[in-house]
Amino acid sequence: MVVRVQSEDFDSGAEIASFERQAALAGAGAVATFTGLVRGQDGAGEATIGAMTLEHYPGMTERQLETIEAEAQKRWPLAGTLIIHRYGRLEAGARIVLVCAASSHRDAAFEACSFLMDWLKTKAPFWKREETPDGAHWVEAKASDDTRAEAWGIPKP
Repeated sequence: MVVRVQSEDFDSGAEIASFERQAALAGAGAVATFTGLVRGQDGAGEATIGAMTLEHYPGMTERQLETIEAEAQKRWPLAGTLIIHRYGRLEAGARIVLVCAASSHRDAAFEACSFLMDWLKTKAPFWKREETPDGAHWVEAKASDDTRAEAWGIPKP
């Protein structure tokens, strides 16, 4: 179970390959992964995004990510998890987050990976500021993210 919050980029392929080797040794037969990227367009496809700046509270952020990772461990029989989340100024196309979940069977791996991402979107203390041709603005929380989180039994903040 690994949680990393960092400004540096990461190599998704290398991280996943290392995670898969460790998961197989722990008895996993399935690994599900998710990589999040900075979009070149806003969610509505209306504005071009040149970059995004992610801010967080060091220490608090890691503790929150560890808390949700522990919750995933309670809900599914996991052989391992990996969460890497970046902060700082990231240009369009840059990697933001990598989430991996390993289990003996695929359903648990898929569900845990989805659960971890839904929680990250609603509970992790990150703040996003998008840079567009019209200027920079803070990204508001989305009701659709709250709805997905509530489906897992995660209450709204």
